[in-house]
Amino acid sequence: MTSPLLNLPGAVPAEGRDEGVAAHYGELYGEQRALADGRGFVDLSHRGVLTVTGPERLSWLHLLLTQHLTELPPGQATEALILSANGHIEHALYLVDDGETVWAHVEPDTVPALIAYLESMKFFYRVEVADRTADFAVVHLPAGSITELAEKYVVRETPAGRDVFLPRAELTAFAADHGPAAGLLAYEALRVEAHRPRLGLETDHRTIPHELGWIGTAVHLQKGCYRGQETVARVHNLGKPPRRLVFLHLDGSEVLLPPHGTPVRLAADGPEGRQLGFVTTSVRHHELGPIALALVKRNVPVDAALLAGSTAAAQEVVVAP
Repeated sequence: MTSPLLNLPGAVPAEGRDEGVAAHYGELYGEQRALADGRGFVDLSHRGVLTVTGPERLSWLHLLLTQHLTELPPGQATEALILSANGHIEHALYLVDDGETVWAHVEPDTVPALIAYLESMKFFYRVEVADRTADFAVVHLPAGSITELAEKYVVRETPAGRDVFLPRAELTAFAADHGPAAGLLAYEALRVEAHRPRLGLETDHRTIPHELGWIGTAVHLQKGCYRGQETVARVHNLGKPPRRLVFLHLDGSEVLLPPHGTPVRLAADGPEGRQLGFVTTSVRHHELGPIALALVKRNVPVDAALLAGSTAAAQEVVVAP
């Protein structure tokens, strides 16, 4: 899906998984400051949108997802994961129920596989799953925004801001009424600052929720059985996850940011030392400078100086070892 907001002045298209919306509109740090001050919005219309309807929608999703959903009140935002049988993260869903329908937005490249899985698990439950990406778009209003929204919109309100589901045909009009627009780079910079993981960046094929701090926010530890629950319970009760998410302050003298997948090593071992993890997301922040998230082995000392590729990095604990 290509957003009509790429026609706004200064729009520079995002690439890769975020293709279809703007990376920025010509003022990277200004856009970040606006969001941090509670002004403007972010075009997330490249993300997938799906709905689940039917009288058994919450009880059915409760069986499949990591979150407790049977008593989810209308309008309350939540997030949930779908795990493999071994407890590895396969999907992340950002949910809200409007009283009749569960709305969710997900990573843009995950919709077909997610819909296929949900359809395969319907059995005799009275539910209907639909891909609404062609008809509905998501925009994000930052925390502190005082923008008033029409009652017709479905809204997920979280401490990070409001995610708004609106008809895709209304994107241009929404931008005109609720600007200034901020690009994905500004949104991602604030996400990294807040240590919020993202599927496909902070995760790989063997990531479990404990490694990213998703226990509690996306995984409910007292709910009934779901696929992958044995791993979740075993690690929580008996052990520690093999890796942990860390926040990195990067050397600001470097021109280039270390991209996703860049090896992380102990600074004392040099750039040829043993790899202990990898950079998941790196950004330039309007106040903190170059920062990143990385996934490293649990036993990496919390006070150790690190190297992200050849870039010096000081770590902060996100997930305790």
